[in-house]
Amino acid sequence: MEQRPHHKFWPKRLPHSITVPATSLWHNLATSAARYPDKPALVFFGRVISYREFAAQAEKLAGALHALGVKRGDRVILDMQNCPQLVIAHFAILRANAVVVPVNPMNRAEELKHYITDPDAKVAIITGDLAPELAKASNALPSGQRLAHMIVTQFTDAFDADVSGDDAPAPAWKEWLTTRHPLPALEGGKVIAWTDALEAGHPPPEHVVGANDMALLPYTSGTTGLPKGCVHHHSSLMHNAVAGQMWGGSTSETVVLAVVPMFHITGVVSMMHTAILAAATLIIMPRWDRDVAGRFISRWKVTAWTNIPTMVIDLMASPNFKDYDLSSMTYIGGGGAAMPQAVAQRLFEQYGLKYQEGYGLTETAAPSHTNPLDNPKQQCLGIPFMSTDARVVDPDTLKEMPIGESGEIIIHGPEVFQGYWKRPDATAAAFVEFEGKRFFRSGDMGRMDEDGYFFITDRLKRMINASGFKVWPAEVELLMFRHPAIQEACVISTRDDYRGESVKAVVVLRPTHKDTTEQQIIDWCRENMAVYKIPRKVQFVDALPKSGSGKVMWRLLQEDENAAK
Repeated sequence: MEQRPHHKFWPKRLPHSITVPATSLWHNLATSAARYPDKPALVFFGRVISYREFAAQAEKLAGALHALGVKRGDRVILDMQNCPQLVIAHFAILRANAVVVPVNPMNRAEELKHYITDPDAKVAIITGDLAPELAKASNALPSGQRLAHMIVTQFTDAFDADVSGDDAPAPAWKEWLTTRHPLPALEGGKVIAWTDALEAGHPPPEHVVGANDMALLPYTSGTTGLPKGCVHHHSSLMHNAVAGQMWGGSTSETVVLAVVPMFHITGVVSMMHTAILAAATLIIMPRWDRDVAGRFISRWKVTAWTNIPTMVIDLMASPNFKDYDLSSMTYIGGGGAAMPQAVAQRLFEQYGLKYQEGYGLTETAAPSHTNPLDNPKQQCLGIPFMSTDARVVDPDTLKEMPIGESGEIIIHGPEVFQGYWKRPDATAAAFVEFEGKRFFRSGDMGRMDEDGYFFITDRLKRMINASGFKVWPAEVELLMFRHPAIQEACVISTRDDYRGESVKAVVVLRPTHKDTTEQQIIDWCRENMAVYKIPRKVQFVDALPKSGSGKVMWRLLQEDENAAK
């Protein structure tokens, strides 16, 4: 790889690019289990699962999937909050030569239909609290498009409901985590309890997939319409798992606080796969709670924590923060939103920790850029990751921009996805040839400084960043148009001191529903979409501004909103 300006700041012990192992991701778990069979792999409210037990359960579940007819390349839905079963199921799907379709557990039935029909999924693995919503989605579909099987686990399959002390869940989680839910009815299909699937004794198939087989089909939304599946082979995830282990210095002694959602590409690759490759220990949290996090870091001597900055801000604001021991931590970092400079400075002054900001997309298997551990810059995307070439170009002419000038960030490297599932048109539009290589168009505007570090400046894509969750206005608008009172809706961002940005809907009501209130719209949205997509504000207007061709001028509404702050 040619010398680029950022190579002056490259960690001296690391190569600029790496050779990716030719094996599947399953081999990473099999190898770690063979080398460290008795080492803790997954810890969940005090329950410790060793690497031997982890691999054995994944083998049993792979056998169950094989018995249900799951074949090489089949897509299997995985819909859970963080728990050991999510990690076990993820690797079981890979062991069965199939493809993981990670689904955000906040999605509601109306959204979930697309995750069944688009990937042609016939099997899903899910927790009992979410199973009724997925069953509702499947049951509403035509018979030929429904799920055939659902494997349902309960949280207490993986921990003791009576656990107390520092390992206990947050009090607010007690009922949610300890309730054992009845299995839902699946029209035209069969629902199986997780424990029954493991105990059935079905042998797994021969493991035949390799680096160039599809491993993951995560969905990402965009400027128009429904979410698109991103085709990732074992090789693209493997690259970032191996590179992430080397970059972060993960070893078998690393202890990871696993609170970033493992349906999200960062949680899947930068946290889960990197940890399993290194035979590290994952301390699993199902959702964020600052005091549970503080207790777990102290109790389990956490050394590494990948997060979104709002989590760090929240933990440090806890009245109990002084009681927590963060001295074991050697790595802290993340992305999705900028870390405020004052918070980063406090972390460094109190704990000697340099917050490592990075940048990546679902299409790039999480990091395409990250900061060097010894030379990070604050509020900066970092430098192009191992084996990666990134440039800043004029989005119209595709000519490279001079240092310091803003343009579109384009990315080339082995971590870049193959393309969008069933969407050759979108795939063709997402890539460009530059200097004889195929580059992915990120849609993000940025600049590069004289040292080769990248900084975000704006977005080409119409997107809202709410605490690191990407909200795509077009998708929210599509859902809102199903409300009987809404004639038209335009979704924009509004500033939020805590979340960075929140969702606002500008709505035109039908003449027959003029008495509809803001709260009624918000309540309906809560029933029909994931919580982070719900508008926090609804503004009623008589008409939306439109161009001569009839398109809604969302930029005008956005500019008015920005000017009002």
